[in-house]
Amino acid sequence: MNRRVLLLEPNYKNKFPPIGLMKLATYFRLRGDDVVFYKGDLKEFVIRQITEECVTQLSKVDDSIDWKLRFNRIATYIRYRRKSDLENIGIDDSEDAIFIYPWIEHFKKFYHSGEYKKHPRWDWVGVTTLFTFYWDITIETIEFAKMMVKDQKNLMVGGVLASIQPKEIEEATGIKPHCGTLHTPYKDIDEDNPYVIDELPLDYSILDEIDYEYPDGGSYYSYTTRGCIRKCAFCAVWTLEPRYQEYIPLRERIERIRRLYGEQQNLLLMDNNVLASEKLKEIIEDIKSCGFTKGAKFIEPNQYFIAIRNLRLGINNRAYVRKCYKLLQEINNYKGLSEKMRTEILALREKYHLLHPDTCRREVLIATYKDFAPYFDAKYKRLKGCLRYVDFNQGVDARLFTEEIVTLLEQIPVRPLRVAFDDVKTEPKYRKAIQMSEKHGMRDFSNYLLYNFNDKPVDLYHRLKINVDMCEKMNVSIYSFPMKYHPIRGEHSHDRDYIGKYWNRKYIRAVQAILNATKGKIGRGVSFFEKAFGRNEEEYMELLLMPETFLLFRFFFEDLGYTQEWRDAMADLSDEEREELLPIIYRNEFNHIEELTENEKFRKILTYYKNYRKEIADHSSELYRLKQDFEKKHKEKQELI
Repeated sequence: MNRRVLLLEPNYKNKFPPIGLMKLATYFRLRGDDVVFYKGDLKEFVIRQITEECVTQLSKVDDSIDWKLRFNRIATYIRYRRKSDLENIGIDDSEDAIFIYPWIEHFKKFYHSGEYKKHPRWDWVGVTTLFTFYWDITIETIEFAKMMVKDQKNLMVGGVLASIQPKEIEEATGIKPHCGTLHTPYKDIDEDNPYVIDELPLDYSILDEIDYEYPDGGSYYSYTTRGCIRKCAFCAVWTLEPRYQEYIPLRERIERIRRLYGEQQNLLLMDNNVLASEKLKEIIEDIKSCGFTKGAKFIEPNQYFIAIRNLRLGINNRAYVRKCYKLLQEINNYKGLSEKMRTEILALREKYHLLHPDTCRREVLIATYKDFAPYFDAKYKRLKGCLRYVDFNQGVDARLFTEEIVTLLEQIPVRPLRVAFDDVKTEPKYRKAIQMSEKHGMRDFSNYLLYNFNDKPVDLYHRLKINVDMCEKMNVSIYSFPMKYHPIRGEHSHDRDYIGKYWNRKYIRAVQAILNATKGKIGRGVSFFEKAFGRNEEEYMELLLMPETFLLFRFFFEDLGYTQEWRDAMADLSDEEREELLPIIYRNEFNHIEELTENEKFRKILTYYKNYRKEIADHSSELYRLKQDFEKKHKEKQELI
């Protein structure tokens, strides 16, 4: 008997799709089960499920009306219980209205009374987890899953947080999570499971079941190794993947994804330390055999053809109905087609009830493919090829670089090459890795710079400046992404409030304010870097101490003279006064300045730390007027240039 399987990702923001759930979706589909993936508002999920049951029941009572076309109106009434929404459904259109009303009232009550919690519909539920600071939303999702599954022994919680803090999750929810990867035939799901789930291809179709769009979508996601030879104190990899697996064949999985879901542009590899593998040569050959060679180009396949083909094959009808709707929306707005063609598309969609996802039907989409195909053919024939890239997204280890390794890396289109630079002590090997790579023709680099761990604030500045200077001297591109350290265990693992040994709240907020202005990254350009982080360590440390709004609106407050006033007031302090005032500033709490100190000199300086943002946004304030004048002058100056 086929099972109903629900896969849940908590509704947090994240860049990458849930790879573990995508593998589980493949597993359950291989066994013939019905799989649903969801990420979003949990109440909305329940309402939609209840509405689907309601529509099914109404169709049994009166199949002369297509109740699915009224799905949204029924869902709105179930959610809000308003009389006007009930009237909007149009129940009286049915000759059996007397029987329809009780059923709609039944499902409305079924939701609002919480009766649905006593009647779970799902045979197996899986919940993925990510960062520890997403604790609250993750626990909420697990508690929701407990209500959804018929038997809690068939509820699996896995992923990063589950593997790092299994005891905490079990204490909070009563569910014992799965730790690590599904790297052996996992018997807790099925005794007769013949598959190594971790090595199964990903089910990309589930991503079209939800509204959430992952920023780094549209790539092949995979691993060619597992684990890491290091045991860095700040890292969770050695807990999640304790055994280093030096080679996982790639080609067969990529081929399956290509056949089912179409060609993807880039190859995003999630390996945690690929350079440690003795099988790196085989890995590079695998990557090349998948079509990722130097200069290789990608031409997007006809997505509508793929979606309709998969509907015909019955591969996740729910997902591909939604995808067809999205593609029809896009082609309707595609500027590459004439106004006449777009008008024709709209008329066809209206004729076949394809203007809303809830009114799209599999059989109608398949039957009308020939009507829409010419428009999609016209669009995809216009598309030009673009270069393909390989991204070792988790970074490579600078300490392992050799001529042999770089010679292998240069054979594939790696862009960017992400080289870890988490500790200023690794500077010599980091420099050597970049220089060696540049000699072999690589020019695009990136790295994550860990801070707020055991480092000092000046260490971050030093690493950033190294990258900026290397960009200038070597004529390469290095994008730096400072990443604040959060503990994965213990106090503050469930929030973002951890402060490292050499850091304080003010310094942390200052770095975040600067990064807010630079959009989280630092690239080429000495003058840009020096304005953002200072020309030297002394200026950098002054910026960390500077009032936050002076950093956020740097040029405005400098033009206003406030920044220099603050600077002069700080310079007027004696060493003893500075030693007394700085700890107050480090705490970064300025809501009640009068309570922080009785020293009037200090209070005057602390007034600069108040939050000016509300005043700047207030149209009646003097500061708002001055800001408008400043922007006008700045715009006129730019136009003259």
